[in-house]
Formats: sequence, C-alpha cells, structure tokens
Amino acid sequence: MAETHTLVNTLCYHCGDECQTTAYQKDDRQFCCQGCQSVYTILSGAGMCSYYHYNDHPGTTRTRVDKRFDYLSNPEVMAELLDYADERQQAITLYIPQIHCSSCLWLLEQLNRFNPAIHYSRVDFLKKQLIVRYDAEKFTLQQLVELLNDIGYEPLISLQDIIKKQNKASKGNLVQKIAVAGFCFGNVMLLSFPEYFGLSAFEQSFKYFFGWLNVLFSLPVVFYSGRGYFVSAWHNLKNKVLNIDFPLALGIAVLFLRTVVEVSTNSGAGFADTLCGLVFFLLVGKFVQQKTYHHISFERDYRSFFPVAVQVIAEGREKALPLSAIQTGHRIVIRHNEIIPADAILLKGEALIDFSFVTGEAVPVNKTLGEIIYAGGRQTGEAIELEVVKAVSQSYLTQLWNNEVFTRKQDNRMKTFSDRVSKYFTIVLIAVAMISLVAWLPFDYRRGIDAFTAVLIVACPCALALSTPFTMAAALSIFDRNLFYLKNTAVVEQLARIDTLVMDKTGTITTGSKSIELNGTLDPKHRRLIYSACANSIHPLSRMICQYFGYPEKGNVTDYCEIAGEGIRATVDGHRLLVGSSKLIFGQSQGEHLTTRVHLMVDGQYLGYFGFYHQYREGLKQVAELADSYTLYLLSGDQDQERSELLAYFLDNEHLFFAQSPQQKLDRIEILQQQGRQVMMLGDGLNDSGALMQSELGVAVTDDVNNFSPGSDAILDGRSFAKIPAFLRFSKDAVNIIHCSFLISLTYNLVGLSYAVSGNLSPLVAAVLMPLSTATIISFTTLATHFMAKRRNLL
Repeated sequence: MAETHTLVNTLCYHCGDECQTTAYQKDDRQFCCQGCQSVYTILSGAGMCSYYHYNDHPGTTRTRVDKRFDYLSNPEVMAELLDYADERQQAITLYIPQIHCSSCLWLLEQLNRFNPAIHYSRVDFLKKQLIVRYDAEKFTLQQLVELLNDIGYEPLISLQDIIKKQNKASKGNLVQKIAVAGFCFGNVMLLSFPEYFGLSAFEQSFKYFFGWLNVLFSLPVVFYSGRGYFVSAWHNLKNKVLNIDFPLALGIAVLFLRTVVEVSTNSGAGFADTLCGLVFFLLVGKFVQQKTYHHISFERDYRSFFPVAVQVIAEGREKALPLSAIQTGHRIVIRHNEIIPADAILLKGEALIDFSFVTGEAVPVNKTLGEIIYAGGRQTGEAIELEVVKAVSQSYLTQLWNNEVFTRKQDNRMKTFSDRVSKYFTIVLIAVAMISLVAWLPFDYRRGIDAFTAVLIVACPCALALSTPFTMAAALSIFDRNLFYLKNTAVVEQLARIDTLVMDKTGTITTGSKSIELNGTLDPKHRRLIYSACANSIHPLSRMICQYFGYPEKGNVTDYCEIAGEGIRATVDGHRLLVGSSKLIFGQSQGEHLTTRVHLMVDGQYLGYFGFYHQYREGLKQVAELADSYTLYLLSGDQDQERSELLAYFLDNEHLFFAQSPQQKLDRIEILQQQGRQVMMLGDGLNDSGALMQSELGVAVTDDVNNFSPGSDAILDGRSFAKIPAFLRFSKDAVNIIHCSFLISLTYNLVGLSYAVSGNLSPLVAAVLMPLSTATIISFTTLATHFMAKRRNLL
C-alpha cells in the first residue's frame, strides 16, 4: 500500500523566518540560514574562536583538505578577480547568494574577528555582495574564500565574473545630472518670480541682471545635464531615425537660444525656467525608467556557472589552471557537484552526470570509462578524472551560443509606444511650426519667428516623454511586489503584445521539490533501521526519507558505505541494509520509470521502494485556463512519460513536444514566429536559453532569484506562477494607461499651440503649462496604475 508524505516547514529559532526542517540545525533547533545558526552559537557562549574551527586562535593556519579553491592562488586568476592589489593589501567584491537576513550581515561584517589580517568587510545587502580588504602579506584570496566557505557563505565565483570585469563600461552619472538640473531649476524659478508678478518693470537694472543670471544657470543644464538628448538625436539622425529625443533636443535648443536672444536684446525675460524644469523632469523620468534589480542578473549564459579555473593533473600533481588555458589533452579532475567545462573522455572514477542545465532531462546519467562526457554536465558522484578532447570554445555546449540569436541586439525586439509615436509626432510638430512661420512672414517676420519658436517650445513632448516611464515604473513596482522582476520598462509593453505561451516542463511548470511515496509495507523496526542508515547521508533523497520517518531513535550503525550514484550499504543493529538504486539492490538497472526510486532491502528481503514525484506548480490550472485567449505549448527535454497527465492542462496533444534539444526548442519558437505569433517562452535551465532569447519575451522561472537562471527579459519567482494570467491582463491595462496619458498630453499641447501660433506665448504661460502638464501626467499614471493593480488583485 502506498503512503504519501508532505514535507512541512518550520520557523527559524533565531529570526523567525520560515525554513525547511532539513535546514541548519543545532541543539534540536532549526535555523533558516548559516548566519542565524552562527549568531546563535556565538551568543550562546561558544564565541567566535570556538565556533570557527581554528586550532588555537583566529589567524592560525588549519589543515586544508578541500582543493576546490586552489585556483585562487593562481596569479592570473587573482589579477582578473581583484578590485585592487598592491604589495601590502588587496580588495575584492564577492557575490554571496546565501546572504539572507540581519544575522548574515552581522556575521560577515565581523570577519576581522575570525582573522585580524582582514582589515575591512562590508555587506551590500541589496546586491548580496561582500566587499573585503585584507593584508596581502598575511592573508590570501584563497584563504579568504576558504574562511567564507567554512562559516557557510561560499562566494559564487564564475567565469562570467571575469568577463564582466573585462567588459565593464563607464556609465554617465544620471544622479549628478539630476542634481545639477534641480539646483539650477530652483534658482531660476526664484529669480523669475519678479517677472511673473510684474515687479521687474520697476527695477529694470535688476531685470537685466536676473536675466543674465538665468542664462548662466541654463548653461550647465543644457550642456551637461541635457547633453545626452543632443547626442542621441544626432546619432539617430545619422541613422535616418526619428525618435522622441529629437523633438526634445530641438525644444531644449530653441528654449535656450530664445532665452539668450531675448535677454541679450532686452526684449523679454526668456524661458530659462521652462528650460531648466523641462530637463529636470525629463531626467527624473529617465531615472525612474532605469530602475534595476541589483541582486538579479538578466544577462546570464553558460559562463555564469562555469568555474574560473580547473584542477589539472600534470607530472602526477594537481594544479589549478585558468579555464582559458585548458587545451586538448589536459587531464582534469572534476569533484562532486562541479561542472565539466569542456568535452572530455572519462578516464577514472564513476560518473553520474546531471545534464539538466543542458538538455532539460532531470534524471542523472551514468557514464562508463572511455565514454565522452559533454561540457555543461554536473558530476553528482565521486571525483572523476577526464581527458579534454575539445577546447572550451569548441565544446558541444558553446555551439548553442554560436547561434546568431545570442549575438544580435536583443532590445530591437521591443518597440515602445513612445518610440512608434515619436516619429509621427516629430513630423507633425515641425510641420505646424513651419506653417506658423510661413503664415506670419508676409505680415510680420518677427511675429513669424516668435510663432515658429513658440510652437517648438509648447509642443515639446515633455508629457509624452514622461507618461511612458512613470506608468511603466509604477507597473514595474507592482510586478516587483508580486515577485515578477522585469529587465526594464519596455518589457511591460512587450508582455501586453503576447498571444502565445510556450513552457518548459521540469523546473518551470513543476517545482524543484518532490513528493515522497512509499510503495510497500514497513513495520516500526524496519522504519528505525532504514532511518538509522539514511541519517548518516547528506544526499537530498536520504534527508527526505529521514523526514518521512519523523526522526525516530537511531540504531547502532556499523560498516557504513555510501556509493556515489547507487546508494547505501550499512549494518544497523546487526541487520544488513541496502538502500538505493535498482543497480545496488538487483545488480542491474531496471529501465526508466516515471519516478525516481529508492529501493529498500533488509537482510536480503526486498521491502519495496520510495517513489519521488515531481509536483506541478500551484496555479498551473489557472495558467491552463488562458487557452481561451492564448495558444499554449509545452517544450520539454524530458521523455513523454507524463503526457497523459499534462493533457489535462494542455488540451491539444499536438502542442506537447518532448525530448527536445536546445536547438529544437529554439527552432520551434522560430516556426511559431514565422506564423505571426508573439511568443513568450517560460523556462528555467540553460537548455532553454536559446528559446528564451529567440522569443519576443523570455521569462526565467526560478524558486530562488539569486541562484542560476538563464539570460532572459524577466525572472519569475515560482511562488507567483499562479499570477501569470493577472500579469498578462495588467500589462494590457498599463498600455491603455499610456494611451490615455498621451491624449492628456495632447490636450495640453493643443492649448499651448493656440497661444503659440499667434506668436503671443508669454514666459508665464509656458512656465505654467509645462509643470502643470507634468504633474497631471505623473498623478494620473500613478493613480490609474495602482487602481488597475487592485482590480487585478495584485495589491
């Protein structure tokens, strides 16, 4: 008879956060992270010194048995990773995904108490980064990483870290530009008040002086803060493209030139206040639009989880070699849970390779001696030795990245509403300005020039330029609250255009966890014996079995042996136990099953097996109901054992594709696009990367946004999978709000044009219309976006 067991959560003893019962434990207490356990240990009287396993006191050298970090002693690797280095000190920034709470922060900022050679350690909590500065004469980078690993905070160091440092580009300081524009805007407004109230008529000398002060304040606004608009407009004109930056740059230039002319000829006060306000609000809109998630990477590829260096056997000894130096013929050592970086032949050891990141197949594969193992597989058993047969750049895994989909400019896929409208808006704006000029020239050329410049000033698309960023920024914050992280604001509009959803299976519509089911009958004695054997293992399946039994009293375990990839042999209270694969129990594999099975045998008697099942994500039923409005497809690297179960969600059998390679997934997306489909791909592994890039919108689904996820346009936390229908509807609402705000901005433009075409536009009218239209747009977009979010139950 089958028994089903549901895993339960508990609360952290230190901070109260939810944690798995198989998480960190001490004194029969549960902790959500290493930091909470460590702080509890230290505060309970153990102290730093006895908590950390140095022999005598902090700073002493301990015996190393872990060679995983030997590559960090390689000068070439160190030079690429370090932020600063001289003869006396070194500094580095490390990404530590385990940073979880205030306990983590406190512990990591106390590293100098573990070793006084560490001078400085500070945590950037949002970015999950640790900045460390240490004495290079007494401490090394390798020792630092080993220390962090020992206290439970192993840094995530990958090949892409080096790529990013090499390609790091300088970015304009937008905050400084906003500060300059805001400072000048405030002062110009102050100096313009006499003009607004007609007081300058009594003090002509002050009027002239204030006018030139306004011109001086306008100089840094135009040539520093607003320079980007001129550069963008010029580049786009050279490429024969009209975007919204052209009318903005034209408006800024006309405002500045007319201000200088009016002040220098003493014919008016100019429009310095409108100019500074325009640039200030535009930059604020750009700042809002550039909202990013510092702790999330949207640009990951295979290099994100490739090691920086590999252990190579040369002359009978192991040495760390940078990945770029790996060549054909090198003999490399790959240990448990490490990635195979290049196509290689297995020479020694038992290989049990997890190819889920590459193929999507969830079941690890056994490899025999002499067999080729392709790059990207993760060894899940003992240490193995391999001989490289292809360089990293020529491996099977990197072939996928040779596809043009990974080298093309991805932003070309996404055209926003303002991008499409700006071209026509610019043409109409210039046409109206020219008509005003031509209409007035025969009668009054001064009035014609005034009308021409006034049209360019009033019709400057400030409100249009602000409606999109403020609406999308508000929408982005709504998605953020619901654990849906978008790469940028353009993704919202792209989401609204989607009509086809394509999903991967393992890790996307299924959870990373499994349910456990016992097929067989166990009496209390057998339960205690099996628990006692499994309690000695750290394998995830062993932990699930222990939790299933509820942690009974342990028996006396002798002759314990855990065989990588097969299972456990042990003697418990004199009884001989075998717990593991069919190969361990029966001497041979029994073929593929729908579930992962752990077989049980005591004293030669077969007792049954534990089955571990994938769980479909909560909300898959709601997503399946989108079939009325969207076309749904499944592309899976797994075999089709679950086809019958999935037909309950994907009603069309022809829309289910199994055993799909990464290239086949990419090709399938292309076929749909050739049919005119707007495709959103949802995937979780490296094997989905091509399809994610090829689709109009790629969404990486993950149960931990800080862990590896492939390059994408958005990252969806698995807990919000059920909200996908609401996200799709809300994105359409956001686009409708932009359309409404565009109509509002046009209304203000028409009012202003009625003054402009007559050539009677006063600085006061311009000064009122610009901030009034801006305030209206910002208020409307913010309130309307939150209203629609509540309507979709996202707030």
